[in-house]
Formats: sequence, structure tokens, C-alpha cells
Amino acid sequence: MNYSASRSARCLTRRWLLLLVMAASSRSFAQPNDIPAEIRHPISELVPTAKIHLAKTADWVAITDDAVWVGTTGPDGVAQIDPKTNSAIAAVPLPGKPCAGLAVGFNALWVPLCAKPNALARVDLHTRSVTLVPGVGPADREGGITVSRDGVWLVIDGRSTLARINPNSLQIIQRIVVPPGSLNPAYSDGLIWVTQSSGAQVSIVDPDKGSLVGMINSGPQPRFLDAGQGSVWTLNQGDGSLTQINTRSRRAVATTRLRTPGHGGDIKVARGTVWTTMAKVPLSATDASTGKVLCQWVGPGGDSLGVSRDAIWLTDYDAGDVYRYDLDDVLRHCPAARHHGSQPWSIP
Repeated sequence: MNYSASRSARCLTRRWLLLLVMAASSRSFAQPNDIPAEIRHPISELVPTAKIHLAKTADWVAITDDAVWVGTTGPDGVAQIDPKTNSAIAAVPLPGKPCAGLAVGFNALWVPLCAKPNALARVDLHTRSVTLVPGVGPADREGGITVSRDGVWLVIDGRSTLARINPNSLQIIQRIVVPPGSLNPAYSDGLIWVTQSSGAQVSIVDPDKGSLVGMINSGPQPRFLDAGQGSVWTLNQGDGSLTQINTRSRRAVATTRLRTPGHGGDIKVARGTVWTTMAKVPLSATDASTGKVLCQWVGPGGDSLGVSRDAIWLTDYDAGDVYRYDLDDVLRHCPAARHHGSQPWSIP
């Protein structure tokens, strides 16, 4: 190793140590008692307004102004649902399994694919034409993809390289190394937040600086994440908890015990609520202001979800189905949500 490379390596090592110290200094927080039985409900009490069969499996949901997109296998592709008619109006075949989330941006749906080799597909929202991004694919399944103001972000290899992809040229224009085991990025408040699913931390990447600028402790094995109301929330697969990170202070401020550990799952923040799904607990609602679990619905189904202005779209992975639930009806079945969020709910 030459002198310049050696000096760079020492600087990088010092930088990593500083970030680890920052993460270790983050305070720990007590977890609340187990979820009371009275807020657990059978999923059967929620009557869907629509049930749409798509394929052998249904996973990953992305919502636009006029469509709901769902990843499928058997066949591999994405299905387009018209929310006005509650029917699938198109099935777009893809050369691999959608395996690491969906993202909408720049007039396209971005779909990471598990294939040989892994790939990244761009699906035009208007023409449904498919373009493969040259030489780019997800590092592993159950990862994620996100869109910022001027780029598409994906962890692309086993070295935990977070790539910034130009949405027009489809070329990688930036590569940033994040901690090993990091797979799932989300864009919020001008920063990229990346969960470390093999550990218990969230990395903060500044796109303008092109570097890692912080690390925050979370619950064990954080995987999926979403942002809303000034916070980033992580769904921690190790113990089935939620960690809330304040995006302004860049500190973890609360942990909520959902008691839904395990693989898979999904999380969305909407209408003042953190919505999560896991197998056997298809839907949980947590107050985004207080971190209090409002309701959980248990039973078959679940694994991925999307929330639009007036509906929750929940997949049943194994059945290949997607269910549409009226959002106000879901909240009506949750007494704890009477005066919840930005407005009081009129629930009889």
C-alpha cells in the first residue's frame, strides 16, 4: 500500500470510530409493557371494500395519484390497479422477481429485481415500457430503494455500496460506502437514512457531501423504514419494535414494542399514524405523535402495504391477493384513535 492510500485508510478508520462513538452515546430507552389484550382485534372484523387476486404471490406496494402498483411472482412483474374501479388493469412482465421494494419518481416506477444477475427496472408510468438500468441491481432480497430530488438510491453490492443513479442517463453518479449489512434506504429532509439489518443502527448519508455523516442506535435488526411528521421510523425485525428518530435533532427519541418480530413486513407513515404489517399480525396502528400502539389486527395475511388518501392497501403474500380497506372504517374499529393525529376522529 502506498503512503497516500495508507493515510486515506487511517482517516477512514478514525471516521468510522468517531461515528461508532456517536452511535454508542445515543441514549437507550425503556420499552413499554406488553400490548394490552383490549387493543388486539381479529383481522376478520375489518371488511375490505375490494379483494383483487394478482398472481401466485403479491409483495411490495407503491401508490401514485391514479394507480396502485404491486410486485408479483408467478408471473414475475408488477400489477397496476385502478383505484377507481378496484381492478387490475395491467400486468407488466419483468425479467426477475421484484425483491427489494418499489419507488415512484421521475415519471417512473423503479423495481429492484432478483435474477441472474440482479437488475433494476424502470417502468414508465404512462406507457408501461420497461428499461433495465445497465449493470445495476440490489445487493440482496428484502432490501429497499428510494428517490430523492435528483436521484434514485439503491444498495448495489455485498460491500454495502449505496449508489446514486441519475434517473435520466441511468448511470451511477455517486457511490457511498455504508456499514456492512445495510440494505434499506429512505429519503427524508434532505438526507438518506439507511438501516443496518444485521446490526442495530441507522446510518445518515448527506447526498450533497456524498458521505456518511452520522449513525444512530435503533432496535435490533432494523429493516424497513418510512418517514413522516419530522421523524424516521424503523421496523426492527429482531424484537418486533419500532424506533422513532427525530430528523432535525438526528436522535432516536422513542421505541415502541409491537411484539411482531420476524422476517418480512412493511411500514408506512400516513394520517398521523405509523402503519405496519407482519405475517400473522397483518396490521398495526401506532400514534406517530406519542408512539402509543392504538390497535393491532391479528390473523392470516399481511406482509406489505400502502396507504393512500382514503384507503389502506394490504397484501396477502402467500395468496397473491391485495385487499383494499377504507381508512376511516379501519380507524372506526380502533377506539384509541378517537382524538388521534392532526384532527379528532368522529367515531360513534
